[in-house]
Amino acid sequence: MSGPAERTREGDALEPLGRGLLGLLTALVLSLVLGSCTLLAGDDEPGAAPTTSAQPAPREVVSAVQRTLDLRASGVRRQDRARFERALVPGPAEFRAEQAQYFDNLLQLPLERVDYGFDPADVLRVDDSYWVVVEVRLQLRGYDDVPVVARDRYLFEPGRGARDRLRLASVTDAAWEERNQVVPQPWDRGPVQVRELAGVLGVFDDASVAAAPGLLDAAQRAVAEVGAVVPFEWSEQVVLYALSTTAALASVADLPGGDAAALDAAAVPVAADPRDPDSPLASTRVVLNPRVLASADAERTSAQGRTRDRLLRHEVTHVAVGARDDDAPVWLAEGIAEWASVRPLAPEDRALPEVALQAARADLAAGRVRMPDGATFNADGSTAHYGLSWWAAEHLADSFGSQVLWQLLEAGGDEPALERLVGLDEDRLAARAARLMVATYD
Repeated sequence: MSGPAERTREGDALEPLGRGLLGLLTALVLSLVLGSCTLLAGDDEPGAAPTTSAQPAPREVVSAVQRTLDLRASGVRRQDRARFERALVPGPAEFRAEQAQYFDNLLQLPLERVDYGFDPADVLRVDDSYWVVVEVRLQLRGYDDVPVVARDRYLFEPGRGARDRLRLASVTDAAWEERNQVVPQPWDRGPVQVRELAGVLGVFDDASVAAAPGLLDAAQRAVAEVGAVVPFEWSEQVVLYALSTTAALASVADLPGGDAAALDAAAVPVAADPRDPDSPLASTRVVLNPRVLASADAERTSAQGRTRDRLLRHEVTHVAVGARDDDAPVWLAEGIAEWASVRPLAPEDRALPEVALQAARADLAAGRVRMPDGATFNADGSTAHYGLSWWAAEHLADSFGSQVLWQLLEAGGDEPALERLVGLDEDRLAARAARLMVATYD
């Protein structure tokens, strides 16, 4: 909605937590004053212009909206399609078909929890209907430490035959989503095909599901191989988005390099509540570029298979270290992921891009070796940055033992910690890494 259907500040980004409680108390107090209001509009004069009200919703509206959302949630939890569909307005066919697909998608997921709630302060009346910002809490069993909150704006319209009934007529508002930077999950976008193998949950679509057996098998090996290297306690389970388009990859906030087409994969931290800066990390999910699917059935001993498995180990390492990545400098987080990804490979199979080797030679010759800066790590020269960071991790592990890598991660990887543990600053470490890289590959 836009224009007169938006209340003051409705188009702003969602406000910090705390406003909800105040809004709830305000709504409950004012509902006593407005208690004589009917639930559904119909008391307007015949022929009156459409009305919009941003006043706190009457108690009857709040209750009716929550009953409909509870019906929706219980339909999913009970796997009861008829119950789920009773929360929808009769017709139109297209909306009901979309919701039937959403229901089928959710039934494929290992759901630990799913429910729908809202803040009464986020109810906007338009004629006899209501736009409501709904919070969806969804937790994947075994994969999410806590439920993940997602928000969208739903439209509730009067049901037939009962004045105290509201039913869902829409679960999306494109303009509101754009303003509030809503990122839908694959199961919100369209049909998905979910497959699971030994701690790997793969989300595919109709065009990519043929790659599921080989890709899940490779990902399961990656989990086991990373688990043998990373000393931290973690679930040793991973969610993999392996779709036939780059839409999921392109929607990632702060995508490294900003170009989905240029990335083979990304490990995406999923906060329990993106609106809360102090929210814990629920999980880290791996999103693949569709071109990776072409190697799904490649033999692991082939060059293509080694490249695929190395990529998966790199991303799974980010999953394993979890929130520690957030506090570490980019060179350390990416260097450790690269270092871990090549552990199962024979030294002669640990390929290094020629451009990274050339950059190291040039920087050594010019006497200007510097550790890559986090802000520009994935910009121009990113291939060289990954190479240097990897060999910084190699030098640390070879000279001081691999435990120093994990100690640096635990310490946040800042320079004082680096100097305290190994007696080097970042640039001296970078110079040693470049020399080791050149000596190894020359």
